[in-house]
Amino acid sequence: MRTTRADRAIRAIRTPGGLSVRLDVRAFTVVAVLLLAALTVSVVLIGTGDFPIPAADVLKTLLGDGNPGQEFIVNELRLPRVLVGLLVGASLGLGGALFQSISRNPLGSPDVLGLGQGATAGALVVIVLMSGDAAQVTLGALVGGLATGLAIYLLAWKQGVHGYRLVLVGIGVSAVLTAVNGYLLTVSDIIEASRAVVWMTGSLSGRDWSQVWPLLVLCAVLVPLVLVNARGLRMMEMGDDVSYALGVRVERVRLLLMTAAVLLTAAATAACGPVSFVALTAPQLARRLTRSPGPNLLPSLCMGAALLVTADWLSQWVFGADQLPVGVVTGVLGGVYLLWLLVTERRAGRI
Repeated sequence: MRTTRADRAIRAIRTPGGLSVRLDVRAFTVVAVLLLAALTVSVVLIGTGDFPIPAADVLKTLLGDGNPGQEFIVNELRLPRVLVGLLVGASLGLGGALFQSISRNPLGSPDVLGLGQGATAGALVVIVLMSGDAAQVTLGALVGGLATGLAIYLLAWKQGVHGYRLVLVGIGVSAVLTAVNGYLLTVSDIIEASRAVVWMTGSLSGRDWSQVWPLLVLCAVLVPLVLVNARGLRMMEMGDDVSYALGVRVERVRLLLMTAAVLLTAAATAACGPVSFVALTAPQLARRLTRSPGPNLLPSLCMGAALLVTADWLSQWVFGADQLPVGVVTGVLGGVYLLWLLVTERRAGRI
């Protein structure tokens, strides 16, 4: 049963300055539940490993009341990994919501558009051709993702960027980059190829504070910027002509939000390698929970964070610490979801 606007619990809240803000109670509840779920799984995940720590002791240690051994394990070894997982998942969820809204297509995610392949190509160039260290690989992935995003935008431009053309160009670019990545692997020696394959699986193993801070700063800058422009993005889903009539500077908003989405996706990939399907599934799951039209930016962000830390916990719980990269788990779950999405969209006559 479809929920109409009249059926939804939407409240108007008046601020001290006299500004009236509309609050969707269901969407707010979904965000709160997802945040609580992500934090709960994070605490459990910190306590999971070769040296298990009860959740109560994890909380005590995080509050500064643990013993020296637990403080080292929690604060230096496991907390950075969990924080990277939360930030990467949030970045991918938000980036996916932006791309799906801009393209007006549930398949218009960074996975499909080739941004992950672009970041992978940048990382492989550094690994295979330059034998770069971890910092250089991260920089190469970031540059590769940004260059791919710019190429897709320019190739899709024709008196503006429209969703159908954006998705088609992205699929084409992704195919080309997949071939390039395969070539780079074939010309590398066995040691570099092994190192590249490990990076390409998408793993949170070995993450430390050097990956946390850049992601945290980037999210602190881009997330508010995206939320400020959420109204324009919501109007753009009604079509460019309607958006222009309502006073939205369509191309300016589109370029700004696409740049933010590319940066979020490229930075997430640079931090832990390509983690597939989180950007595709998180916005759709969030929309089904909120039953709300529009981009659902905050619910998608929280869903992405919850999905990734849950996948990491599942991989450790089932296979043991560091035995199965989180990218493999998200790939399996996301592949099943993609098949289900294609079937339902086809039955609905939308593809």
